[in-house]
Amino acid sequence: MGELILLAHGSGGGQTHRLIEQVFRRRLDNQFLRQGDDAAVLPFPAKLEEGARLAFTTDSFVVTPLFFRGGNIGKLAVCGTVNDLAVQGAEPLYLSLGMIIEEGLPVADLERIVEAIAAAAAEAGVQVVTGDTKVVERGKADGVYINTSGVGIVPPGRRIGGAEARPGDTVLVSGGLGEHALAVLSERAGLSWETPLASDCAPLNGLVKQLLASAPGVRVLRDPTRGGLATTLNEIAAQSKVGIRLDEAAIPVSPAVRGACDMLGFDPLYAANEGKVVVVAPPEEAKAALAALRAHPYGREAAVIGEVTRGPEGLVTLVTRFGGERVLDLLEGEMLPRIC
Repeated sequence: MGELILLAHGSGGGQTHRLIEQVFRRRLDNQFLRQGDDAAVLPFPAKLEEGARLAFTTDSFVVTPLFFRGGNIGKLAVCGTVNDLAVQGAEPLYLSLGMIIEEGLPVADLERIVEAIAAAAAEAGVQVVTGDTKVVERGKADGVYINTSGVGIVPPGRRIGGAEARPGDTVLVSGGLGEHALAVLSERAGLSWETPLASDCAPLNGLVKQLLASAPGVRVLRDPTRGGLATTLNEIAAQSKVGIRLDEAAIPVSPAVRGACDMLGFDPLYAANEGKVVVVAPPEEAKAALAALRAHPYGREAAVIGEVTRGPEGLVTLVTRFGGERVLDLLEGEMLPRIC
């Protein structure tokens, strides 16, 4: 195929077919991709219970740089879509993969990205069943953009959503905050730290499954991506018409992330994450939820960080380490663009 992506690779002709066969199908092969049709015709799980529902999500990824410590745009695309399904309580099943590739991208880079897609999909237990590839002129796509859509099944009786939080509920987070944002920024700006920062990018459906087996009454799950923990909790408080109070001393932030944020003037509570989940659980299940999170490799640093209050509605507050209290508003503007 040559060393670089050409416009001809998006023409629909022989070059396109060779690209799909040699780069994509070789790494993502399954019975549905082999059909080669314009749409994948997919079976539902064999034992689909009455009352089960379909979950469907879509997301686009434009992160720069394409490669960063802890992942790349391919891994990010799979994890982001799998996690959007998982936090609805769904079992992720199938993904689509849309690639917009810039002319001149090294084929070796594209292969690394697709290998990361295959590895992340395998870890999450999902299949890439359909896709599309386009090539645009040099300078028009910043390497590659990816769109992924995902389909999953929500078991009957499971009700998880941003409007479900109740006063008295416990707020937990599955681990340290801000790692993805600071890892991407460090790569982008050529910054180095005494302790290297790596993205937390990971598929969380296994963690969520383990959590819900121990704490089936969990009311809200969210992955705090763009806008970070503070913005995510503002969204939950607004949807549920409740207040949320956090304990700053209880919120896990690694010394490396805290030091980098202090130096750069960032607040880790607003920094993006790609491998963490926020949990709102009824108080009687908080202990079981915490234990289940900590028992999973992606939740070892999980912590109880606050509680849901009766109000003021939509207001998130933080009790500081010094005993004061401040309001955590929604993120205004863009702290760090092109983060996912």
